[in-house]
Formats: sequence, C-alpha cells, structure tokens
Amino acid sequence: MTLPLFPVTVIGSWPRSNEVKRAMRDKRDGRITEEEFQCIADQAILQILKWQEEAGIDIVTDGEQRRDNFISFVAEHLDNVQMLSVSELLEYVEDKASFEEILGTLDVPAFSMSNPAAVGKISRKKPLALGDYLFLKKYTDKAVKVALPGPYLLTRAMWVEGLSMDAYPAKEDLAVDIIKVLREELEDLIAAGVEFVQFDEPVLTELVFTQKNANRTFMCGALTAKADAEEEIAFALDLMNQVTAGMLGRGTRIGVHICRGNWSTQEHVLLRGPYYPLIPYLANVHIDQLILEYATPRAGEMDAIRDFGSKEIGLGIVNPRTEVVESVDDIVERVQEVRKYVPDEKIFLNPDCGFGTFAQRPMNSDKMAVQKLKIMVEAAKEIRGKVLS
Repeated sequence: MTLPLFPVTVIGSWPRSNEVKRAMRDKRDGRITEEEFQCIADQAILQILKWQEEAGIDIVTDGEQRRDNFISFVAEHLDNVQMLSVSELLEYVEDKASFEEILGTLDVPAFSMSNPAAVGKISRKKPLALGDYLFLKKYTDKAVKVALPGPYLLTRAMWVEGLSMDAYPAKEDLAVDIIKVLREELEDLIAAGVEFVQFDEPVLTELVFTQKNANRTFMCGALTAKADAEEEIAFALDLMNQVTAGMLGRGTRIGVHICRGNWSTQEHVLLRGPYYPLIPYLANVHIDQLILEYATPRAGEMDAIRDFGSKEIGLGIVNPRTEVVESVDDIVERVQEVRKYVPDEKIFLNPDCGFGTFAQRPMNSDKMAVQKLKIMVEAAKEIRGKVLS
C-alpha cells in the first residue's frame, strides 16, 4: 500500500468507553459471554475507526479495545499463564518497601493493573492479534497497524521467581518460548497481509534512566532485570532480532516502540533522558522503524536519531497525556529538525504513546485524542506542501 510522505498514525491504544470497561468486568466475572463481549468491542472499534478516518490519518488501529492493557491481554491467548494484580506481586518481591514506593507513583490503583505470569510451559492456544486485524480490515481500506508486546517486555513481565521456576529456571529459558510465540504470530500476520506490526518495548528506557530500584519496571510486574544495563540491553537486542529473523522485506513493516512510561498524566514522575545510552540497541536491532517519543523535553536531544542505522523514524509529535492541543507550527518545527538526520520518505508522525494504555485509566478523552490526530494531519499536509512545492 502506497503511503504519502510523512504518514500519520497512532501508537495503538484508544480510551475505552464505559460500556466497554463494564463489559470487560462482566466477562471476567461471568455475567456475559465471550460472544457478548466481542459484540460490544466490535461496535466500539468501528466508532474508533470512524474517528481515525475522519481525522485523516494514514495508518489506523483497532484502539486495542479487546485488551485490558497493552500486555496482560496475552494471558487469555496463552496456555499456563496466571493473572496477578500488581499489588499481588508484592508477595514475590524481596524489597517490598521500594516496590510499594513505585506503586505510589501510579495514577491507577495497583489492584486494578494486571500482570501475566508464566506458571508452566507457555504456548499459543489462539492467536494474539490476528483476529483483531482481520476484523478491522473488513471495514477499512486504510493501512492497519497491529501492536504486540515485545519479547523483552514479555520475558521480564512473565517470569516471576516464585511461580515460573519449575517450568523455566531462569527468564532466559522463558524467552525461548516467548520468541516462538511471537514468531508464530508474526508469520500469521504477515500471511494475512497486515501492513504494520509494532512491538512495544517501553521498559528498555528504565534500564538506562532509572538508578534507584533498577530491578523494577514502571509499567508491568517485571522483577528480573539485572543490575548491568548493558547486559540487559544486549539480551533485549538478541530477543528482538531472533523474533524478526527472516521476517523483514515480506510486505509488512516491522517497528519497535520505545517510550519513557505512559502510566501517569503527571510528567514529573515519568522517566526522562536522551536516547544515547540505547544506541547499541537502536542501531543494531533488525527492524524497519523505530517509534520514539519526542513530544516532550523528557526525550532529550533530537540528534541522537543520526546514529540509529538509517531506519525509519516514527516521530512522537503530540503528547497523549495533556489536554493542550499542540500547534501546527510547533509540529512543523520539530519535523524540520528531524529532517536534518532522516530522509523525508523515512519520517512518520505519531503521538508519543497510546491514548488509553490501561482500560480502567485512559490517558485522555476521545475528544482530545481526535483533536490531536487532526492537528498532526494538518501539520503533515503543511510539511508536504513545503517539500513538494
């Protein structure tokens, strides 16, 4: 599918309506059937698709309406996975005081956030996202992006010492089966014709920007990072490259999304720092596109992009957590800056993160999300006019 210069897209998630959130709870508690939940989610997805198309963006998603959050949804699709609330993870944490301190920074109650934990040998009992893609594609001629948790995120989140060790003595053992699951999913999506697969790896930034509590993550129940950031980055790189081996150049764009946290609307509690320490990963990961946040000063200097190995850049250009709509002039200025380092045909525009990472606590409203998409589209048109005139 041919895209215009500076195509506009989203990261993935969209705020869930009260009806969808209620249906999630009702399905979990057995008050409605799976089929009834899917019918409610279908209607929400069609509305979100309409908003995206009316805004004029070039690559759409289903808003992750069938997911309670960007990672824990995998539990329903995998064998031998147990769901734990983040507060329940306290039982498996040695430094409980430090972990509770982290929970105190969250804008969402810890009991309402879920984390999937491997309690036996995992395998796919059904596709993770193939059905979501096939449903959405029936209703749009637009290119479609499908977001999946990355292999490092899943490995760190799902290996919980007190629960996983019988099946997987170490997280590296679990990673073998996670790679298998993600490669199976990627093969299915490519065969179905998906235009864009995005792997989410938000905890990479925690490795280099967090000094205190360096073995804890900010968005999932990861309890297993080593103190040596370089060693963890090398591990993450190896996992991603195993997933994408032989997958590039087959008609599906493959990207990795890296942010500094999307769990709070309070910018001061989110991670900050430039991408320079992640260059060993960013330059050597075998993917088509890096999807990076650059809408806030927390992302650091733009010139880090020059060292990312000539990949496409998904440029985070609006903040999904604020109720201020960015100006066209500001967006154009940021894009002009990145054009110093990246060819025009390799620049994509997107928000920093999703608008509704956690079902029970979205980062913004439908109305504000639509306004931010429209301003990105307007800015993209202005930039195209400048470039093509």
